Amino acid sequence: IRIFREMDRASAYLRDVFNDNFVGITIDHQELFEEVKEYLEAIKPGASKMVKYYNGQMPLFQFANVDRQIKGAFGRSVSMQKGAYLIIEHTEAMHVVDVNSGNRTNTAENQEANALQVNLLAAEEVARQLRLRDMGGIVVVDFIDMNSAENRRVIYEKMRNEMKRDRARHKILPISRFGLMELTRQRVRPETNITTREENPDNLVEAPIQLIDTIASKINGKKQKEIFVHVHPFIEAYLTKGILKSVKKDWQKRFKKKIVVVPRDAFTMLEWKLLDKDNNSI
Repeated sequence: IRIFREMDRASAYLRDVFNDNFVGITIDHQELFEEVKEYLEAIKPGASKMVKYYNGQMPLFQFANVDRQIKGAFGRSVSMQKGAYLIIEHTEAMHVVDVNSGNRTNTAENQEANALQVNLLAAEEVARQLRLRDMGGIVVVDFIDMNSAENRRVIYEKMRNEMKRDRARHKILPISRFGLMELTRQRVRPETNITTREENPDNLVEAPIQLIDTIASKINGKKQKEIFVHVHPFIEAYLTKGILKSVKKDWQKRFKKKIVVVPRDAFTMLEWKLLDKDNNSI
């Protein structure tokens, strides 16, 4: 008798997206690590070798620079190569994407060729952003104006090819004479919105300088001899600034504890956390 169990979410996700382009998978959960290795070995013998287990003190997303990439990818402005960038705005009726060349140096023969180069980059990034954010409904992309009908057709075909990777149903219309491309896309899941802007700390009840005193008081009350302080990168810089003398060194001397300050890109300015050497909150 063979009993089949329901697949866990990680294995179900890999079933849908795993392909030959994968070069490595890093997991920071021991049980999940074993399950993924077992699943990959079952569907593709030898593939389990690419699965790595991470047990470092720094969070995996911070260690792999994922937190910073997430903030960069989900912001209002999305950078591309050579200074070009996108501006993404959301309204009740539609999503609007504006393509900008930025400070890109015009090395092409003329303005038309340069606009084509930027728009080709933009088409690839727009398709990626639609998948990342799962933007559904009507999307209008304002490409850089091109006079050539052939160049507009090239961008249209480029966008169609890039959108072939998108599993959501979609329909794309050719670029108009005004440089606008309209498309509709089915939303697969709730749209992903990640806050990338923070409120001015000066407007908050608790100022950063008060936060330092609060952390020091909490550290002094802990019994652990080694404490990891996770804070926003700006706070980390303030605590560790100085070669011979710093706030962190002063704390270590006053409290007779080993203190490690860990910068966290995902934290807001006044967010902080104390952990022990086993990554447990204290």
